[in-house]
Amino acid sequence: MMFSRIGLGAGNLGSVSDAEADRLVRAALALGVTVFDTARSYGASEARLGRALAERRNEAIVVTKGGYGVDGVADWTGEAIRRGVDEALSRLGGDAIDVFLLHSCDVATLERGDVVPALVRARDAGKVRVAGYSGEGAALAWAAARREIFGALECSASPFDQANLPLVARAREESFCVLAKRPLGNAPWRYATRPEREDEAIYWRRWRELGVDPTPLAWEELCVRFTAFAPGVTTALVGTARMEHLEAAVRAAASGPLDAVVHARVRAAFAERGGGWTGVV
Repeated sequence: MMFSRIGLGAGNLGSVSDAEADRLVRAALALGVTVFDTARSYGASEARLGRALAERRNEAIVVTKGGYGVDGVADWTGEAIRRGVDEALSRLGGDAIDVFLLHSCDVATLERGDVVPALVRARDAGKVRVAGYSGEGAALAWAAARREIFGALECSASPFDQANLPLVARAREESFCVLAKRPLGNAPWRYATRPEREDEAIYWRRWRELGVDPTPLAWEELCVRFTAFAPGVTTALVGTARMEHLEAAVRAAASGPLDAVVHARVRAAFAERGGGWTGVV
């Protein structure tokens, strides 16, 4: 699979029209973006992505996530995985789901004995090409230690989310595909005061406390280049419904890694002030 440096976090496809979703996906492909990340919980995102890619499915790597929300079935059971994979495949189209990730369940769920085997059976049946895990903390570490089961990991990574970077670097050495979510940290510089939404408020506080001056770069470019070129990261997933934002991220990545001095400044700031900052689910 050919993973682009920048991928489209397609959660916002669930909140736009079919026509807008189609335009965004086509624009992404034109920019060289091959990775599209969606999930069962993203509303109409899977269905809209499937329709937009219908005639160009072989140009894309589709990543989706699940384990919950199947009508008449308890969440985080083997049956929820089995039916969830089948339903996602029906919505997304194609011969198989390129990457299916267990979506932020805890270690107890992973160890229980029905969820992971159900995903492995879907992979062995050819419905899923790569099985993986999306999440943080102990469950992410559990999945990263089981390369015989999982081939892909998705976790938070950005200047404000550096706690996962050592695990990410080790995972790539073990041939994992690593997808970095929230590379912009929800773009906290947009807000003059603390935002109301809790996940945005977390990153706003981190941004202020990090104390890094991005000059001469804009924050968007610094974040994209820091994350996309972090050791071990395969693809940085930029979640947006606006073509200009995706274009800006692709341009930033085309500039390559950050200058070594700037990169070291961001790492040092996190080491000094971000010791207790963990990944945000």
